[in-house]
Amino acid sequence: MRPEHMKTRIFLDGGDPHETTETIRLLGFLDGQTTNPTLIAKNPSARKRLEGGQKFSKEEIFNFYHFVVREIFGLIPQGSISVEVYADAATTSEEMLRQGREMFSWIPNAQIKFPTSAEGLKAAEQAIKEGLRINMTLCFSQEQAAAVYAATKGAKRGSVYVSPFIGRLDDKGENGMELITNILCMYRKGNAHVEVLTASVRTFDHFLYALKLESDIITAPFSILKEWAEKGMPVPGKDYAYNAGSLKAISYRNIDLERNWQDYDISHELTDKGMEKFSQDWNSLIKSDEGPDESRTGR
Repeated sequence: MRPEHMKTRIFLDGGDPHETTETIRLLGFLDGQTTNPTLIAKNPSARKRLEGGQKFSKEEIFNFYHFVVREIFGLIPQGSISVEVYADAATTSEEMLRQGREMFSWIPNAQIKFPTSAEGLKAAEQAIKEGLRINMTLCFSQEQAAAVYAATKGAKRGSVYVSPFIGRLDDKGENGMELITNILCMYRKGNAHVEVLTASVRTFDHFLYALKLESDIITAPFSILKEWAEKGMPVPGKDYAYNAGSLKAISYRNIDLERNWQDYDISHELTDKGMEKFSQDWNSLIKSDEGPDESRTGR
């Protein structure tokens, strides 16, 4: 069962309900799940269909995503389930919102994922006004996290997550865990309406350090949650030290959270690359004669 005094909520990062079931069995609890187009593309049912030479129509893949999300909801009805809109470089905030509104209606506990880009932040600003819960994904900088805070002012706690992707920063030779530290520190100056969801967790040490930092939420793949369970679900104490090796430090910046979100520098190459990767994985599931443009709204 949940370790005593652990403040962090634990999510599974995956698109396979069988992993959800097994995680609950191993841990005795699960607070939520994050999904995205890449994870849905890896779903065993989707892979089996593709291996049989049969791709989806744009309507079929949207319905398939809906089906998977409903199945996960049945397993963790009290949890939070993040559902990601299709967004490539050309997707407008209006298109993201259109998808987000429909996805939000799929289940009672949906958290709609928008990219931390200019169009994604525009969508987020309006979504919060309409009462949607959101998860701003593909965050790679403290300024992007500040923009998320500014764009969602007035939201209630629990309505907004920001997901810094630590593993992809590590891939670039930067210490992704320092970004988590910096954002948590920066948010302490505010009203705590945005929760930090540590994402792109690649190693068990990523997971342990995020627990020590008391990240609001951690989402991790099944393999890491399984390892945590097998080791007795330890929660590191004060003596735990994270070894960043040769990774370059990410310095803390003293950023004013009271500016307009448009005033922050939100550009980041990894956000652009992440959007491209997710959209490519989504389009890989769709029949070529339907084209990526038509898949943009999922219909």
